[in-house]
Formats: sequence, C-alpha cells, structure tokens
Amino acid sequence: MKFTVQRLALIGLAIATFIGVSYYYVNRVESPRASAQCGSTLCADAPASMPGRDTLALLETIRVAGRAPKTGYTREQFGPAWTDDVSVPGGHNKCDTRNDILQRDLTEITFKDNSRCVVATGTLNDPYTGKTIKFVRGPKTSDDVQIDHVIALSDAWQKGAQQLSEARRRDLANDPLNLQAVDGPTNQSKSDSDAASWLPPSKGYRCAYLTRQIQVKAAYQLWVTQAEKDAMTRELSTCP
Repeated sequence: MKFTVQRLALIGLAIATFIGVSYYYVNRVESPRASAQCGSTLCADAPASMPGRDTLALLETIRVAGRAPKTGYTREQFGPAWTDDVSVPGGHNKCDTRNDILQRDLTEITFKDNSRCVVATGTLNDPYTGKTIKFVRGPKTSDDVQIDHVIALSDAWQKGAQQLSEARRRDLANDPLNLQAVDGPTNQSKSDSDAASWLPPSKGYRCAYLTRQIQVKAAYQLWVTQAEKDAMTRELSTCP
C-alpha cells in the first residue's frame, strides 16, 4: 500500500508539473528587455524556469525508448531554415526566426538599415561558456554567434519527430523554447549530441539547459533513451 501511495503521489506531481508547463507554454509573456529593444518586431520570449524537482517529475512523464534509425533525415524535413511561417511565438511577425532569437538573447542591439528585424550588432552573454561575445553581422563574423537547437533536429528525428506532421516539425525547428543564441564554436562541438554525450561547459547553466530539453520533449512528444534519461537525472538531482 505504501508503494502504491508513493507512486500515485509521483504521478500526480508529474501531471501537475506538465499542466503548469503547458499553461506557461501557451501563455508566455514578452520580457521587458525584449519589448524595449524590438520595436515593432514581436520578439520571441524567454523560456520557463522550473525547480530541479519539478523538472525530474516532468522527465518521468516522457517515454523511454531506443534511438530510431536516422534514415530519411534531412534539414528540409523541418522546413526552410528560420522560416516565419510557423505557429509558435514569433511566427508571422515579418521577421525570420534567427533574428527573433538574436533580438531576444543579445543586448546593446543595433539593426541593419533601420529594419527593426535584421540585427547588425549586439552583445551576447553566452550561457554555454560564460564568455561575452561581440556580435557583428558579416560574412566572416556572423557565425561567431549561432542559434543552437537545444534539442538537435537530427536527434529529434530519431526520437519521435519522424511521426510529427510537417507543420509540427517546422514549429519544433523554430520554437523559441528550443532555440538559444550561443558561442559558435561551442555549438559546433555540440553538433547533434544529446544529454548523454554533451552538456554545456558552464556547469551553472546545465540545470536550465536540461530543463529546456525536457520541456521541449514534453511539448512535442519526443522520447529519451535510457542513457539520456540517466544523464539528465544525475545532473538534475543536483539542481535547486
């Protein structure tokens, strides 16, 4: 009986957490910084923050399964890169997703040709490394700051995204919850790794990073491998 009560309590907590995340996901609010800097452009909003205990409870609601074959994966399966034709925050605002995220995550922004969309310069306080990076748009400098898919698209393809509709995959690829402006070389080193094989070098950001991964997986019905879940659980058990 004791085991049953404890199990029911865990399930109840997980359901409550999922409902809370779902409510936040649907009713997100622009940050004051974003509103001040974006002008007429609707900035993509910042992700939710959850205590480690609640994130672990949400993780328990996510299916555990093996990695599916990568067969059939192409970037085009997730729509044109940075398309504005999506049904997530920032969609249909006449600004591409990359610039939406640069506007959200950079400070001291200037715009190209007074466009109020295309970011020309800015400063990134990189969450993955803790470095401060000066962003300057240009053929040799734009890649200094890249937009990371927190859940890499090829990894998502192998963990449930194959079953999503084309429109839903476009949303996943452009959802602000799954996107973060970061140091370019660090993003390249991550590639399409999951939490079992890569975490941000900055240990202070790992709790937030894993929380976002789990929120994205819950929102898009993606699964985790056992190794991935084990790595997430170990790290999240140390989070406040």
